[in-house]
Amino acid sequence: MVQLTRRSLLVSGAGVAAVGGLAASGVLTWEELHRRAGERAPDAGTGTVVLVTLYGGNDGLSTLVPYADPAYHDARPDLAFTADQVQRLDDRYGLNPEMKGLAGLFHANKLAIVRGVGYPKPDRSHFRSMDIWQTASPSEPVPTGWIGRWLDSTGDDPVRALNIGATVPALAVGAKTSAAALSLAGIPKTSLAASAKALGAADHADTPAMATVRTSYRSAQIVGATFAGPAGEKDDGAADRTNPLARQLDLVARCILAGVPTRIYSVSLGGFDTHSAERDTQHRLLGAVDTALTAFHQRMQADPRGRGTVVMMYTEFGRRVHANASEGTDHGTAGPVFVLGDTVRGGFHGDEPSLTDLDQGDLKYTVDFRDVYHELLSKGIGADPTPSVGAGRRDVGFLA
Repeated sequence: MVQLTRRSLLVSGAGVAAVGGLAASGVLTWEELHRRAGERAPDAGTGTVVLVTLYGGNDGLSTLVPYADPAYHDARPDLAFTADQVQRLDDRYGLNPEMKGLAGLFHANKLAIVRGVGYPKPDRSHFRSMDIWQTASPSEPVPTGWIGRWLDSTGDDPVRALNIGATVPALAVGAKTSAAALSLAGIPKTSLAASAKALGAADHADTPAMATVRTSYRSAQIVGATFAGPAGEKDDGAADRTNPLARQLDLVARCILAGVPTRIYSVSLGGFDTHSAERDTQHRLLGAVDTALTAFHQRMQADPRGRGTVVMMYTEFGRRVHANASEGTDHGTAGPVFVLGDTVRGGFHGDEPSLTDLDQGDLKYTVDFRDVYHELLSKGIGADPTPSVGAGRRDVGFLA
């Protein structure tokens, strides 16, 4: 059976020594999650945040394409997209050709794009930059993540935050507690379902003890049906099993629609370190992102329990403005952050970074990423952002 496990942490070296005081460990099963959903399922429309991490440094200029800027074409003569190739958003910007679904959400005012997101004195190391994004501490390494500090300040129940995957990323590690992790691995559903159905069937020869076990198997079937989706929807393969992000978001959707009281979910997709042959790799990856996010949004929009869900997608840094000699791009700095959901103020937010006024060949950030976090906490789930991002931060304006 798929299980929730804790204390299996993916933590940067600076944080390892500080997580010894985590809240009590243990194993949470689907049954435990179902019990919690039954005891205190959130009201319809309750705010939920889903964090999508793109590991490797996604190229922002090939995701949100400034197709009308001559400087863009000058810097990337072999990688630049033309006006007739992009998914047009307006007369200056378009999305990558593979992002048709997200372009539709932008035109429907369900997608906000925050331009030029970064932090002071950027670090071009994958590990240090991701550590900065996940701990919300640009100036010095700290042992706790921004979601972990929210967990520390609001109780000791790890189910408030849930990572889809076998480990908990640094962003969800606190000093006293951390998020739970839901592994994608488990017994094949077809085998489990057949066994549970057979073992749960009534037989007049059953002893009282056997009848009790039989009842437990029937209960397990009910739990499985509940987590298959709203109104007992079965896992019929609708989620693309070859798309890892779609699989993760499928589990998130099941939890939300079943009433699990988790407020923040974390999912991820890797492979974005495109130093060579970028176009084919990024087309494939961004196509998977577009398919997964569009389907997830449609599923949330169709159910009252999902309509308060906001998705935020980010990466550790963008790429350099100029292409390299291998038809790829190297590590850069600022880039766009995508926020989608029924409650977003669609359109562009943040000032457009210049492609000619650069910082050592890279974009100058115009929005501090901690302000994005501030708004996700303050308006996305109605929490005090100060323990997570510190004092003096402010909302960007992408949530109603």
